[in-house]
Amino acid sequence: MWQQDQSAYAYPQEPLQFYAQPNDYYPASRTSLDANVQGSIAQQPSSFAGNIQSQGAWWTAFGTGGFEGEPPLLQELGINFQHIRDKSLTVLNPLRRVDEHIMDDADLAGPIFFCFCFGISLLFSGKSNFNYIYGVGLFGSASLYTLLNLMSEQGIDAYRVASVLGYCLLPMVGVGAISVIMALDGTFGYLLSIVSILWCTYAASGIFVAVLRMSDQRLLVAYPVGLLYGCFALLSIFNGRPLEK
Repeated sequence: MWQQDQSAYAYPQEPLQFYAQPNDYYPASRTSLDANVQGSIAQQPSSFAGNIQSQGAWWTAFGTGGFEGEPPLLQELGINFQHIRDKSLTVLNPLRRVDEHIMDDADLAGPIFFCFCFGISLLFSGKSNFNYIYGVGLFGSASLYTLLNLMSEQGIDAYRVASVLGYCLLPMVGVGAISVIMALDGTFGYLLSIVSILWCTYAASGIFVAVLRMSDQRLLVAYPVGLLYGCFALLSIFNGRPLEK
């Protein structure tokens, strides 16, 4: 009796309703289900993929890299070659009118490059004066920043002061390049240094006066600026070594 009841439970006569009617729950076959899933995936929008491009050459790092709305790397670093060119041309032609908004977009990329070129030129001429160049430049920028803020009403920040002084060093870079070819410890070198000092001073004072709107005080601004560029001229003429006996 017990074995008959056990066999009845072990082997039911009729299957359960869930397994007996599989077509009610899965009307489509496995092949059709896979086709529907693939079709739904293919119909999804591709907005998640973006506009990512394949890896290219090394210079692609300076572009947008395929990201929409991403500015170039040079723009994020504050390097604008067009602005550097315009400011350099203003220094090379100091007789033309200086725009008072020329330093609204101040940068240090050009000044650092000009200081580096000046130091390299002196190095090729046998004068390793990198420490003096950066030391004199830092001290002069801090001094002129204090002086200009005391003289002007609207004031100026140290970043713009360093930018103006660095750009106006461009004529002195030419003197350093000439010192590679010939020695400047003579009459020609002295005259060339005086011309470069006047050139740098006139350009820097003109920019400061235009930006700060203090045209009646240009001589007062030009005097300390001329002393600063005079120090750079001395670095380009003399090598700093003691005279041999």
